[in-house]
Amino acid sequence: MDPDAVAKAFVEHYYRTFDSNRAGLANLYQEGSMLTFEGAKTQGAQAIAAKLASLPFQQCLHNISTVDCQPSGPAGGMLVFVSGSLQLAGEQHALKFSQMFHLMPTPQGSFFVLNDIFRLNYA
Repeated sequence: MDPDAVAKAFVEHYYRTFDSNRAGLANLYQEGSMLTFEGAKTQGAQAIAAKLASLPFQQCLHNISTVDCQPSGPAGGMLVFVSGSLQLAGEQHALKFSQMFHLMPTPQGSFFVLNDIFRLNYA
C-alpha cells in the first residue's frame, strides 16, 4: 500500500462526494469520529453528516492545491493534510481552506475518518 496513492484517492473521493452528494460522506465516518469545523466540534457519523448538510451553502467546488500524508501509529493509520480553495455558487472570490484527516484502517481493508479538522484561511 502506497500511502501517497491512498491519500490522493481518498482526497479525490472525499471532495468529489462533498461537491456532488454531501450526504454520501456519512459512510466515511464512524461513531467515534470527530469533526472540528471552524472550531465547532461534532462527534459521531450521523451528527457529522447533519453538520455538513447544515452548512449555509448548497453548491460548491473544491480545488485542491496540495495533499501531504504521513503514516500514523502501529495500527496503520494515516494523517492527510489538504490545502486548496473553495468556490461557492454565486460568489466571485474563492475561499482558501486547510483540512486535516486522520484515517484509520477498517477490517474490510478500507479506511474511515477518525478525525477531521477544517479551517478557512483568512489573509
